[in-house]
Amino acid sequence: MLETCCNSDVKPSEPGKVVHPLQPLTTAEIAKAAEIVQKAAPYGDDTRFETIELMEPEKSVVRDFKPGMPFERKARVNVFSAAKVDVTKMIVSLDNEEVLFSEPQPGRRPMIQLEQFLAIEDIVRSDPRFIEGCKKRGIDDMSKVCVDPWSAGNFDIEGEEDRHLCHVFSWVRLRENENFYAHPIEGLNAVVDLISSEVIRVDDYGVTPIPMTEANYEPQFLDELKPKPKPINVEQPEGVNFKFEDGKLVWRDWSLVIGFNAREAVTLHDIQFDGRPVIHRASLVEMTVPYGSPDNGHFRKHVFDVGEYGIGKLANSLELGCDCLGVIKYLDVHMNTMDGEPWSIPKAICIHEEDAGIAWKHTDFRTERVEVRRAAKLVISSICTVGNYDYGLYWYLHTDGRVEFEVKATGVINTVACVPGEPPKYGREVMPGVVGQIHQHIFCARLDMAIDGDENSFVECNTYAEPQGPQNPWGNAFYEEETVLKTENEAGRRINTPTQRYWKVINPNKKNFTGTPTAYKLEPSSCVTPFVYPDSHSGKRANFVQNHVWCTAFDSEERYPAGEFMNHSDGTNDLGEFSAKGRSIENTDIVLWHVFGLHHSVRIEDFPVQPCISAGFMLMPTGFFDGNPLINLPPDVNEGSCNAKV
Repeated sequence: MLETCCNSDVKPSEPGKVVHPLQPLTTAEIAKAAEIVQKAAPYGDDTRFETIELMEPEKSVVRDFKPGMPFERKARVNVFSAAKVDVTKMIVSLDNEEVLFSEPQPGRRPMIQLEQFLAIEDIVRSDPRFIEGCKKRGIDDMSKVCVDPWSAGNFDIEGEEDRHLCHVFSWVRLRENENFYAHPIEGLNAVVDLISSEVIRVDDYGVTPIPMTEANYEPQFLDELKPKPKPINVEQPEGVNFKFEDGKLVWRDWSLVIGFNAREAVTLHDIQFDGRPVIHRASLVEMTVPYGSPDNGHFRKHVFDVGEYGIGKLANSLELGCDCLGVIKYLDVHMNTMDGEPWSIPKAICIHEEDAGIAWKHTDFRTERVEVRRAAKLVISSICTVGNYDYGLYWYLHTDGRVEFEVKATGVINTVACVPGEPPKYGREVMPGVVGQIHQHIFCARLDMAIDGDENSFVECNTYAEPQGPQNPWGNAFYEEETVLKTENEAGRRINTPTQRYWKVINPNKKNFTGTPTAYKLEPSSCVTPFVYPDSHSGKRANFVQNHVWCTAFDSEERYPAGEFMNHSDGTNDLGEFSAKGRSIENTDIVLWHVFGLHHSVRIEDFPVQPCISAGFMLMPTGFFDGNPLINLPPDVNEGSCNAKV
């Protein structure tokens, strides 16, 4: 029977069984970690859990591991106080059931928790000052008010000191399931204390009429749907080409371990091609979304969706034949509640194969002999909903050795109201009275490189035109120049289109058959220019966006480019500080940080739901192989292809 839009029968290890040291924590391990911490809870009954995740073992453990070998399991646990602003970092041994490390972080705040998100709307809708502001705008039924909690940032506003806050924006839903983002309540914002569960202030900047025209996307609200298209089915009658083996996902020449945590969502580990290490760990470690409007309360809209919320907790449970097409293997993921209880999102990770077009082809025009091969890619994906926006996170492993990451941004743009026909300077009217503000989505990927091992160097490549003269008499000469960047201080770099700049990571100790170092290059295709001033309140917290690439010496505790505790952060303990240490990055264990994104000048076409727009990057082998790695693909003809009957 053909496997068309169906679940793959590929089985990972037994549920709850850990066979590889990099596998994420099971539900039983999460529960055990919480139990260990609760026996010595730093804040007594007020102890709450931010994150419980795997304490990843040292690289030597991973390098030496063989299937069946015993290994130790540890967990990182961050807890916080429900009664005051305070966080404690802990490491626990799951095997010995003891706390190995505990370090208070006074004045730090945890990520805003999912349970808090759900409570904020009721807190705001019941506040008399907010109710009065709604009445001034013609709203009498508070049950129709929809409140989105945003992180509050750090703006030195009087009365906000030493609190853990969120700042809200609101809309009106006219009827059940209707798109409320068409009806923004402009100029009315509440500031909520997440510890005391109270509204500490309501800011009313003046009344702007609420646009009342509906703009819906659910089919029951639409007058007419286009004719249903004929299906495009993906069939793999002989099954898929990937499998799980000793805790690893194996596909063609690739092998890796898939992880997941509440902050980063999908993480990839020990990525190897034909047994050769390429990347030790890869993940999306931050995403900041600065909006360009200083009007009313919109200056506060500079969120860090990874660091302030935890994008993993916002992952979708994916739908077969909708979110993922073809023969699919889904993975469930496991995290913790504020009380330390395990909770799971079923089908949060999708694994499938896709055809990737022609791998290579040549026609010998003299003999008319033709050789053609087709490429494929393995797709590992997750989709996370952060308020109004939905982000598809896609890792691609290509048959030719490339590693690609793509973010697809869709969902509903954040909307504000204006007098129809009079949009503000900092946005565009997408329908009468409804404005989408100019903004950016800036991402940072952390790539713990391991090209043929852990001793790597970082190289910048620029192309220059040879000056006209004796060495370039015809004016056509140009060449590429490579510069090894030796210390972290040198390695904060920006894209430079006039020199076609790119970067690569080399292993100076491993040579290909031409005698040059094996390498992978970073193709930076989605760099953006930041427009928030670096010395502003928000700019200080997002210093990492000032460069498109950073390279630092490996440190297992340097995990996040804007700091570990992002809520109300002040810009310390960030990537700039890591880089300022000036450590050597030559022939040593290094981490590559790539900053990329989307510059979103909002279009009318982005409403009521934004079509997917994407950004990403490619890591491409450059001298890693001795020639085309796909030269020995066997000739093949796809028997499922046929002539269209049109």
